[in-house]
Amino acid sequence: MNIYYRKGTKTDLPDLKKLAVKSWQQFQKDLTTENWKNLSNTLIDNNTYTELLDTSYCIVSTTDQNEIVGMAFLVPKGNPTAIYDKEWCYIRFVTVDPDFEGHGIGKKLTALCIEIAQENNEKVIALHTSEIMDKARRIYESLGFKILKEIDQRLGKKYWLYTLDLIK
Repeated sequence: MNIYYRKGTKTDLPDLKKLAVKSWQQFQKDLTTENWKNLSNTLIDNNTYTELLDTSYCIVSTTDQNEIVGMAFLVPKGNPTAIYDKEWCYIRFVTVDPDFEGHGIGKKLTALCIEIAQENNEKVIALHTSEIMDKARRIYESLGFKILKEIDQRLGKKYWLYTLDLIK
């Protein structure tokens, strides 16, 4: 089986949402009922994806049958949030279908975000992740991301802000 990578578009929205719901289901056991409901509502909300598609570069991974099995969004600098500085680009929503874990998709999606950020002359790339996402944290750290600080809890879990300096 081959995995391909391409730019995601708004026509992918139904498949992005389906992927997110399937992939993030694994975290339900780690969350309270209320926090799972909050996360689940975000996952099924079309606005979650349209806002990201409007402001970021979406990368999807697909199978030979064009089934989307992974996604990531690279938001360019100039889009600050309570977490991210206006001078940073940042990665959001790296997601891999659980049936395709172990194929290097999450690492490749993250590496592609880094490459695109470098091509766009970004200086710092950031992301945030939580204590329940051990596999993701290992990937990010293997690619050179370092914890900048612990941030406020989300969904009742510990979260960290990671950054990677892109200036060589």
